[in-house]
Amino acid sequence: MHAHEEDSETEIVYRPAGWALPPSRGRSGFDLHADGSLVRIRPGAADRPEESRGRWRLEGDRLVLEEAAGTGATQKLVIVSATRNRLVLRR
Repeated sequence: MHAHEEDSETEIVYRPAGWALPPSRGRSGFDLHADGSLVRIRPGAADRPEESRGRWRLEGDRLVLEEAAGTGATQKLVIVSATRNRLVLRR
């Protein structure tokens, strides 16, 4: 989940689902599965999260997120650091 409280001007920080983040309206995030499938989570109507599906892969130091056909664009994000409890991406 996006931990916007930890973001900087140049970096975006994500924490695992269930991490003790303060309350926030409309957190976004994603769930990367070992089989390469992706679940994107975005704020939806009435403050309920909405999910979309796709695929993910690594290309060197880039995390590539591809939405299912016809639902969105491919996003390539540079990985700054990744640990069990914190993923940092370059803006």
